[in-house]
Amino acid sequence: MQRPLWRHLWDTPRAAVFDVVLVAVLLPLGPILASLYRSDLPPQDYGWMGGRWVAVVLVNLFTVSLLVRRRFSVVLLAVGTASMLVHVITLSAGIGAFLVMNMRTDPWMPADLMFAVYAFAAYETRHRWRVLGWILVAVIVFTALRPWTHPDGETLSNAFWITVFPAVLGLWIGARRRLVAALRDRADRAEREQHLLTEQARADERAKMATEMHDVVTHRVSLMVLQAGALGVTARDAATRTAAEELRTGGCQALDELRDFLGVLRSGDERVDRTSSAPAPDLAGLVAETEAVGVPVRLTELGSTTQVSPSVGRAAYRVVQEALTNVHKHAPGTSVEVHVEYGPDRVRLAVRNTRPESTGELAGHGAGAGLLGLRQRVELVGGTFHSGPTGDGGFEVSAILPGYVPTAEAVSG
Repeated sequence: MQRPLWRHLWDTPRAAVFDVVLVAVLLPLGPILASLYRSDLPPQDYGWMGGRWVAVVLVNLFTVSLLVRRRFSVVLLAVGTASMLVHVITLSAGIGAFLVMNMRTDPWMPADLMFAVYAFAAYETRHRWRVLGWILVAVIVFTALRPWTHPDGETLSNAFWITVFPAVLGLWIGARRRLVAALRDRADRAEREQHLLTEQARADERAKMATEMHDVVTHRVSLMVLQAGALGVTARDAATRTAAEELRTGGCQALDELRDFLGVLRSGDERVDRTSSAPAPDLAGLVAETEAVGVPVRLTELGSTTQVSPSVGRAAYRVVQEALTNVHKHAPGTSVEVHVEYGPDRVRLAVRNTRPESTGELAGHGAGAGLLGLRQRVELVGGTFHSGPTGDGGFEVSAILPGYVPTAEAVSG
C-alpha cells in the first residue's frame, strides 16, 4: 500500500497540523508588522529587482516552504543563507535591498529562517547533513550579527533571539525527543521480554503438568487396561468377557486421548510427533448412538479426517459429543443438524438444534460447565469457539479448529 503524501513530510498528523497552522499564522504576520513598523529603506532601493513586491513574494515563498522544514531543513538553511549573502552584497555594493527590512536593526536574514534553524537542530540526524547544516548555521549567525559594522546592543539582541536561541532550543528539544524515544523503545523491549518470559514460564508449567498427569494417571489406566484384558481371557461367561473387552477398549481410548492431550500441553517441548497411530473417532457412530435414544440427527461431513491431524479430529469429535449431550439434557424433542467440514488448514463444525418442546429454555442454559470445558479444549489447540441461541429459538455450537496441531512424542511408562 502506497504511503500518503503527508507521511513523506511528517511523522504524525499532529506535526502536520502544527506546521500548517504555523505557516497560516506567519503569512499574514508579515504585512501586519510592515504596517506597524515603517521601513527605513525607501521603495526605490528595491527597484533593481522589480520593486518591493518581489521581495515580499520571495519571503512568502520561503514561509510556505517551512511546510517541509522537518525533512529538508538543510535545504532551507542553504536557501536562507544564500538570500542573506545576496542581501549583504547588494547593500554593500549600493545596488539595493534584496530582503524585506522594517528597521535597520533587523538582522540581515528572512525572519522565518529561525524556524528552519530550529527544525535543523531538532530533527536532522544524518551525520553528513548535520555537518553541512552547522556550517550554514554558523554563516547565518555571523551574517546576522554584522560584526564588520560595529552593531549596537539592539542588533546583537535581535540576532541572538532569531539565530542562536532557535539553534540551542532545537538541540535541547531534539535531545529530549531522542531520550524519550530511547526510553520508550527500552520499555517496549522490556515488555516484550517480560511477555516471552511469561510464555516460557507457562510452557514450563504446562510441561510440568503433562509430566505429573502422565505419572499419576497413565500408570493407573494402563494397569486397568491390563487387568481388563486378563479378565477377558480368564472369564468363563460371555457377558463378563464382553464387559471386560469394552472396559479394555475404553481404557485404550482414554490412553490415546490422554496422550494427545499431554502432547498439546507439551507442544513447546523439542520432541514433536507429527503423526499419531490412533485414528480420530467416528462421528457416524456418535450420531447413531444419539439417534438410538430418539433424537433425529442429520450429519453432513465434507472432506476427510485424514486431512487433519488426529488430535484435531478428536477435538472436533469432543465438540460434537458435548453438543449432542447438551441436546439430550436441555432440549428434548428437537432435531439436530451436525455440519463438519475438513480442510487442509482448518476444520469448521457446527451443531444446531431446533426449538425444544419442553418448558426449558435454551437461553437459560447458555454457558454451562460443559460448554466452558469445550471452549478451553478448543482454545488449547489454537481454535475459536462460539455457542449461543439462534433466532428461531434453537441453540448452536460452532468451532473452527486448525488443521494441524503438533504434539509431543507418545510417552511411555
